[in-house]
Amino acid sequence: MDAEHDPDDAVAKIAAAIGEPARARMLYCLMDDRARTSTELAAIADIGASTASEHLSRLKAEALVKVAAQGKHRYYSLAGAEVARVLEGLSVLAGGAGHHFVPATPFRLRAARTCYDHLAGTLGVVLHDRLIALGWLSRPSRGRDLAYDLVPKGAQGFQALGIDVQQLRDLRRRFAFPCLDWSERRPHLGGAVGAAMLKLALKRRWVTRELDSRLLEVTRYGRAQMLARFGARV
Repeated sequence: MDAEHDPDDAVAKIAAAIGEPARARMLYCLMDDRARTSTELAAIADIGASTASEHLSRLKAEALVKVAAQGKHRYYSLAGAEVARVLEGLSVLAGGAGHHFVPATPFRLRAARTCYDHLAGTLGVVLHDRLIALGWLSRPSRGRDLAYDLVPKGAQGFQALGIDVQQLRDLRRRFAFPCLDWSERRPHLGGAVGAAMLKLALKRRWVTRELDSRLLEVTRYGRAQMLARFGARV
């Protein structure tokens, strides 16, 4: 059998990639489903930036991590649920535990803010997750340019909120996509749909915006409405 296609050889290569201590620390700190930069992963693994880059290249080559570009930064996360399950199994055998992500962002800014023209922070991430859970948004398409679409149930839901979905589709901009949140390190909703959500939240006083600031304040009425309409506890 060709060594390149030998299943045993493939398993050995993956095991060797996981088995190096610095790479293992990087992988386990990503178990919380939050993305991190190479600089953060280097600090966690207690290695230099250039060494971290080499390790991350190896992990990416073995399809253990994936990378997403967001502005000037590149964020690394586990390549999928299969990788997490393998790491969980190894952790049970070893009796170990991973590192947990602790945001350094000031609490109020982390809780709710704008990202360009859409909702971000914990509020944005929670709403994004609820739209997925409710089945309003399709899963992101594969490929470099990740994108969501609205399923019929989602289109009806947004129309009921007073959002003109067809008008959003006619805009010369991306319709909907997962935008990686820099404080939560998980996606919130970007694009025309995300912008429409922010506009709606401001218009209905679900949130208020501080003058000359990206900071948003969720009102008591807004909390009640987002719980009733989306099942979102914020």
